[in-house]
Amino acid sequence: MDITKKKLYCFKCGHEIVLIDKVVRQDTCPSCDVDLRCCKNCRFWDSGAHNQCRENLTEYVPDREKANFCASFEIRKGKLGQGEDVDAAKSKLAALFKD
Repeated sequence: MDITKKKLYCFKCGHEIVLIDKVVRQDTCPSCDVDLRCCKNCRFWDSGAHNQCRENLTEYVPDREKANFCASFEIRKGKLGQGEDVDAAKSKLAALFKD
């Protein structure tokens, strides 16, 4: 039986954590001891979105760095802030509206 392992990168210190199961509310980073099942480690967290979440049906969470019971939680792929840079994204957007 092949178990697919997923990687989670702590939002606080960037430590790579290999998961063999889902993240539960009590899980903490082995490096810096912050909660892992929190908004900032979720793929839906977006500081620019309403309620800082791209998932529409979530309840308000006052502290995005503390463990919570959100049913929509899914681990984020990659490190926090990793991905396309803002200038590249703006260029792609501008290209869509060129004549």
